[in-house]
Amino acid sequence: MIFITAKFRILPEYADRWPEIAAEFTEATRAEPGCLWFDWSRSVADPGEYVLVEAFRDEEAGAAHVQSAHFKQAQQTLPPHLVETPRIINAMVPQDDWSLLGELAVPERG
Repeated sequence: MIFITAKFRILPEYADRWPEIAAEFTEATRAEPGCLWFDWSRSVADPGEYVLVEAFRDEEAGAAHVQSAHFKQAQQTLPPHLVETPRIINAMVPQDDWSLLGELAVPERG
Protein backbone atom coordinates (compact mmCIF):
# COMPACT_ATOMS: atom_id res chain seq x y z
CA MET A 1 0.00 0.00 0.00
CA ILE A 2 0.97 3.65 -0.30
CA PHE A 3 1.15 5.13 3.20
CA ILE A 4 1.15 8.92 3.48
CA THR A 5 1.43 11.28 6.42
CA ALA A 6 1.15 15.01 5.77
CA LYS A 7 1.31 18.00 8.11
CA PHE A 8 -0.86 21.01 7.33
CA ARG A 9 -0.26 24.34 9.10
CA ILE A 10 -3.54 26.25 8.99
CA LEU A 11 -3.90 30.03 9.21
CA PRO A 12 -5.12 30.90 12.74
CA GLU A 13 -8.43 32.32 11.55
CA TYR A 14 -9.31 28.98 9.89
CA ALA A 15 -7.79 26.46 12.32
CA ASP A 16 -10.98 25.68 14.24
CA ARG A 17 -12.94 25.30 10.99
CA TRP A 18 -10.40 23.17 9.11
CA PRO A 19 -12.40 19.91 9.37
CA GLU A 20 -15.37 21.71 7.83
CA ILE A 21 -13.21 23.41 5.17
CA ALA A 22 -11.66 20.06 4.14
CA ALA A 23 -14.87 18.03 4.57
CA GLU A 24 -15.89 17.76 0.91
CA PHE A 25 -12.38 16.69 -0.12
CA THR A 26 -12.19 14.26 2.80
CA GLU A 27 -15.53 12.62 2.04
CA ALA A 28 -14.81 12.32 -1.69
CA THR A 29 -11.39 10.79 -1.02
CA ARG A 30 -12.77 8.29 1.48
CA ALA A 31 -15.28 7.19 -1.17
CA GLU A 32 -12.54 6.30 -3.67
CA PRO A 33 -12.40 2.53 -4.23
CA GLY A 34 -8.63 2.42 -3.61
CA CYS A 35 -8.61 4.53 -0.45
CA LEU A 36 -7.92 2.43 2.65
CA TRP A 37 -8.19 5.37 5.07
CA PHE A 38 -8.00 9.16 5.12
CA ASP A 39 -7.92 10.48 8.70
CA TRP A 40 -7.27 13.95 10.09
CA SER A 41 -5.95 14.65 13.59
CA ARG A 42 -5.23 17.96 15.27
CA SER A 43 -1.85 18.41 16.91
CA VAL A 44 -1.91 18.66 20.72
CA ALA A 45 1.32 20.68 20.64
CA ASP A 46 0.20 23.14 17.94
CA PRO A 47 -3.55 23.73 17.49
CA GLY A 48 -2.84 25.30 14.09
CA GLU A 49 -1.43 22.05 12.74
CA TYR A 50 -3.43 19.12 11.40
CA VAL A 51 -1.90 15.77 10.52
CA LEU A 52 -3.41 13.70 7.71
CA VAL A 53 -2.78 9.95 7.74
CA GLU A 54 -3.88 8.31 4.52
CA ALA A 55 -3.35 5.06 2.67
CA PHE A 56 -4.17 3.81 -0.80
CA ARG A 57 -4.31 0.20 -1.97
CA ASP A 58 -1.52 0.55 -4.55
CA GLU A 59 0.18 2.93 -7.00
CA GLU A 60 -2.83 2.77 -9.33
CA ALA A 61 -5.15 3.91 -6.53
CA GLY A 62 -2.73 6.69 -5.57
CA ALA A 63 -2.58 7.89 -9.17
CA ALA A 64 -6.38 7.83 -9.44
CA HIS A 65 -6.55 9.96 -6.29
CA VAL A 66 -4.26 12.72 -7.55
CA GLN A 67 -6.00 12.71 -10.95
CA SER A 68 -9.51 12.96 -9.46
CA ALA A 69 -11.73 16.00 -9.88
CA HIS A 70 -11.99 16.46 -6.10
CA PHE A 71 -8.18 16.47 -5.77
CA LYS A 72 -7.89 19.10 -8.51
CA GLN A 73 -10.57 21.17 -6.76
CA ALA A 74 -8.75 20.84 -3.42
CA GLN A 75 -5.58 22.15 -5.08
CA GLN A 76 -7.51 25.38 -5.64
CA THR A 77 -9.66 25.64 -2.51
CA LEU A 78 -7.37 24.45 0.32
CA PRO A 79 -4.10 26.45 -0.11
CA PRO A 80 -5.65 29.87 0.73
CA HIS A 81 -6.27 28.52 4.25
CA LEU A 82 -2.67 27.36 4.77
CA VAL A 83 0.35 29.05 6.33
CA GLU A 84 2.75 27.12 4.08
CA THR A 85 2.97 24.19 1.69
CA PRO A 86 2.13 20.98 3.60
CA ARG A 87 4.99 18.63 4.46
CA ILE A 88 4.64 14.96 3.50
CA ILE A 89 6.11 11.51 3.94
CA ASN A 90 5.04 9.05 1.24
CA ALA A 91 6.16 5.42 1.32
CA MET A 92 5.25 2.05 -0.14
CA VAL A 93 4.55 -0.35 2.73
CA PRO A 94 4.29 -4.14 2.27
CA GLN A 95 1.00 -4.56 4.12
CA ASP A 96 -2.66 -3.65 3.63
CA ASP A 97 -3.82 -2.64 7.11
CA TRP A 98 -2.58 -1.51 10.52
CA SER A 99 -0.48 -3.95 12.53
CA LEU A 100 -0.74 -4.38 16.30
CA LEU A 101 1.83 -2.55 18.45
CA GLY A 102 2.99 -5.59 20.39
CA GLU A 103 5.20 -3.63 22.77
CA LEU A 104 2.04 -2.04 24.21
CA ALA A 105 -0.20 -5.09 24.05
CA VAL A 106 -3.38 -4.76 26.04
CA PRO A 107 -4.29 -7.91 27.99
CA GLU A 108 -7.75 -9.35 27.49
CA ARG A 109 -10.28 -7.83 29.82
CA GLY A 110 -13.10 -9.68 31.38
